[in-house]
Amino acid sequence: MIHRQLSACAAISLAMAVFPAAAEDLTIGLASEPTAVDPHYHDVSPNNALAMHIFSALGELDADQNVHPSLALSWDTEDDNTWVFKLRDDVTFSDGSKFDADDVIFTFCRVMNNEGSVAATASSEVTNFASVEAPDPYTIRIKTKNVEPLLPELLSQILVLSDGIVEHGDLSFDLENDCGVTGAWPTVDDFNNGDAAIGTGPFVLEKFSKGAGITISRNENYWGKAPEWDKVSFVPVPSAGPRLAGLLSGDYDLIENPAARDIGQIEKRDDLEYTAAASNRVIFLQMDIGREDSPFVEADDGSNPFQDERVRRAVSLAIDRQAIVDRIMDGFAQPAYQFVPDGMFGGIENPEPLNYDPERAKELLVEAGYPDGFKITFHATNDRYINDSQVAQAIAQFLTRVGIQTELDAMTRSIFFTRRSNKEFSFSMGGWGSSEGGAASFLRQYVTTENDDLGVGASNYGAWSDPEFDEVLLKAITTIDENERKALLQKAEQMAVDKLGFIPIHFESSIWAHRKGLNYEGRKDQYTLAYKITSDAGE
Repeated sequence: MIHRQLSACAAISLAMAVFPAAAEDLTIGLASEPTAVDPHYHDVSPNNALAMHIFSALGELDADQNVHPSLALSWDTEDDNTWVFKLRDDVTFSDGSKFDADDVIFTFCRVMNNEGSVAATASSEVTNFASVEAPDPYTIRIKTKNVEPLLPELLSQILVLSDGIVEHGDLSFDLENDCGVTGAWPTVDDFNNGDAAIGTGPFVLEKFSKGAGITISRNENYWGKAPEWDKVSFVPVPSAGPRLAGLLSGDYDLIENPAARDIGQIEKRDDLEYTAAASNRVIFLQMDIGREDSPFVEADDGSNPFQDERVRRAVSLAIDRQAIVDRIMDGFAQPAYQFVPDGMFGGIENPEPLNYDPERAKELLVEAGYPDGFKITFHATNDRYINDSQVAQAIAQFLTRVGIQTELDAMTRSIFFTRRSNKEFSFSMGGWGSSEGGAASFLRQYVTTENDDLGVGASNYGAWSDPEFDEVLLKAITTIDENERKALLQKAEQMAVDKLGFIPIHFESSIWAHRKGLNYEGRKDQYTLAYKITSDAGE
């Protein structure tokens, strides 16, 4: 049984938050631009981080990804399938309307009625709901179809909307009858233009202009500790050089992900500092294993080589992970031998290194029936992950050296994610931050056979499928006992690594560079949250 509750003193302290006397504006240079304000549009870090300024969830993950109360004061279980969340009764939305259980029910319904979402964002959690009831305005009772021991962590990722943004009658979790909503469901454009961007977060949206910038201002109705900043401007600057130049010139107060090679330059400045933190984001390779005729693979016999485990192992052996970390990431990364960082819940303890052995890779290709190799097109982003274009180029070169003639097609993330969701690729590079649930996060989202009813495998674009793995993973994510669940997840993680349905490359580190006098705790999820940035003057 899980039970957490804010102390009465803490709750009173938050409710009586005092605005800082000497607030000022903050300008942040973003490495990766959010694609929408809509918190249910696409589950990627830049979008999530922006949305968390404007909206709140029932729970909140801290920098180390531990869940704490937020719009819910506490939660408890009545039995393995029934959770009860007690809501705050002192919260208003940015438009002054009162928050209550109807807003939570409406939010769950909207997640399931969001035709514009990418990869069915957030719906896997709600799919598992057998019922949602509100016995009173500040209590939510959720019955799940399958046991979900991580429900508070998962719900910390579903940001709550105001039911005032749609026309509706009495609201209930009745999906077949639109939950009582009588008007049109909000679209991503409704959020981007500000009409539906009404939340309970510490800021309100002033402007969202793709490619130009985002401006938010302090929410005077915010229920929690007031942020130090009156106004925050986010400026997208995908290239590290101009981003650093903007910091050096004083145009930006803080920037994301300066190039590691520039850290020495920052250290020499008396007016600048930086914060570095290990992240939970793994960069990995995903292969089309499900289709016998894959669009971007060309083998002499017409087969799909990725369906052969020996070929996938050859791909792994062909890549020098340590060289990527040393030469491209400048040491601010770790080679990945599994899909979550060492020490994360359910991860393998001291995993065996995935060695670099190009000669053995060539032998495996011969054994698999590809003595002359084969041709592939490798798809990757060039503006999403740290040094993603350079990393992809290096991987293409490593593979070509062992006989897999690899042509890189790198593209902007907005195009890449759409094409990947349409399962257009044969071989691609992705990234995933396991922000909740430890090892379960990546395994259930990517590795498990796609099953909409169970809410798993939504990102399994290559149709990797192993019934033995599925059995272990599905048992793990429905096991209440933490020790037993941890052991099952470790077994599933090892199975995923052994069969290489996906190939881990490295774990990113995150760096924030900023003017001296600012303070920011590096986060494992890599989010840049302006309301967590403080100044020496404001403390």
